[in-house]
Amino acid sequence: MYSSIHTRSILSDLGLSSNRNFGAFDGRWHGSGAVSVSINPATNTPIAQVVNASEEETVSMITKAKKAYEFWRTVPAPKRGEVLRQIRNRLDELKEPLGILVSLEVGKIKAEGIGEGRAIIIYTFDFDNQTFQKVQEYIDIADYAVGLSRMLNGQIIPSERPNHILLENYHPLGVIGIISAFNFPNAVFGWNQALAMITGNATIWKPANSTPLTAIATTKIIESVLSLNDLPGALACLACGDAAIGNVLVESPNISLLSFTGSTNVGRNIGVKVQSRFGKNLLELGGNNAIIVCEDADLDLTIPSVLFAAVGTAGQRCTTARRLFLHESIYDKVLEKLVNAYKQIVIGNPLDDGVLCGPLHSKNAVSEFEKGIEEVVKQGGEIIYGGKVLNGNYVVPTITAIKHNAPVVQKEIFVPILHVIKFKDFQEAIKMNNLVSQGLSSSVFTKDIEKVFQWIGPAGSDCGIVNVNLPTNGAEIGGAFGGEKETGGGRESGSDSWKQYCRRVTTTINNSKELPLAQGIKFG
Repeated sequence: MYSSIHTRSILSDLGLSSNRNFGAFDGRWHGSGAVSVSINPATNTPIAQVVNASEEETVSMITKAKKAYEFWRTVPAPKRGEVLRQIRNRLDELKEPLGILVSLEVGKIKAEGIGEGRAIIIYTFDFDNQTFQKVQEYIDIADYAVGLSRMLNGQIIPSERPNHILLENYHPLGVIGIISAFNFPNAVFGWNQALAMITGNATIWKPANSTPLTAIATTKIIESVLSLNDLPGALACLACGDAAIGNVLVESPNISLLSFTGSTNVGRNIGVKVQSRFGKNLLELGGNNAIIVCEDADLDLTIPSVLFAAVGTAGQRCTTARRLFLHESIYDKVLEKLVNAYKQIVIGNPLDDGVLCGPLHSKNAVSEFEKGIEEVVKQGGEIIYGGKVLNGNYVVPTITAIKHNAPVVQKEIFVPILHVIKFKDFQEAIKMNNLVSQGLSSSVFTKDIEKVFQWIGPAGSDCGIVNVNLPTNGAEIGGAFGGEKETGGGRESGSDSWKQYCRRVTTTINNSKELPLAQGIKFG
């Protein structure tokens, strides 16, 4: 009814209807909430309808998820890993239609991936054609979690008492609530779901209001594997809907951990509410990320990196570069090359070949872009390139020149506006990087090893991600992902992030007939 023949084929491949879909799953598909419409931001036309979950259905879902968790926690971790391996394989089989659906709902370009560029007289950007890179992130974290299933290690700690053993183990928390953002409708859920599942938890996913179809398609993939293994579907519940549905998860005492990805303002309120009931939260919030380009930087590496960091996903990543600090000796040269690169950006339908910048996700985002441009001018800044709104949700990626402490520079605007700022010495650049209230990602371009170690050391960048000669975005799943200050302090994906989905248990075993007390205390 709403879709082109091609879109209907993609939806059909993923088990979705081009007319109406249920947005609630707890072992069966249903929905009695409001009906919403998923909109393609490239055309502002409907894709399909979704019947959302109601608040009552979400409350019931939590009960079912808790029951599923009570069974799943008893399954040995390597056997949980086998189920996740099957989910990983099924995702891989369907990553093409799922990746296209992400493009349709979000507006991500086909060629989004790691940017590789080569500088000659005119810049040519050869972006790896990774249409399905965001789906691939879920596949990669599933691979990672399968390996973890045999490495969820505790530890033995030396006891000060004779014939005593001191142990530390990790056990699942219970039901994990996941509230994800529109810009990574598959990957961020995957980061959470894979680690939550492998550590023995059940999940309830409340996706962004504007990307329900990707969530439904992803849940159907998980459902198929759970069904094949005679496992309860409530291990991976889905509750599409508005903020009221998310609030049910936030306030429920049966949600042991609430993972939220989104704005700092919303995350602050969620954090307070979850903490007030002594729940745990995992917050991935705003970023106001900076790149520092030193006088010795390799510009053949720098220019394409800045382009990808600032323009990738049309500036709608939490790791998007929004501030660019250029050493005064190379300021004019770098700015000229960067403007030349921006002029070659092809803006258009994200599914068309050669397009590097798709649409903003919504009309509201276009309004934020316009307000940001107005603020730059009012605060004494200059529009170096761009600053224009095109048809529909399309805008021209923008470069400004402005003071580092201008109010508009201090906040995150989720659009492709890059503020360029001149600096004299490296310590000044570090201070300006750390001046903002967010602390997600940062990068420096230099060949000076002394500067590298200053940058990554305790007096360097105060962000959670501190890169060298790389863009601020494009993090791989092996490392923990997250940031400090108003970014929320949470860590997802790799390293030991899995521990956030567990409760830590310290156990002391006395294998003697004596009762020595710790610290040599004598009692009685």
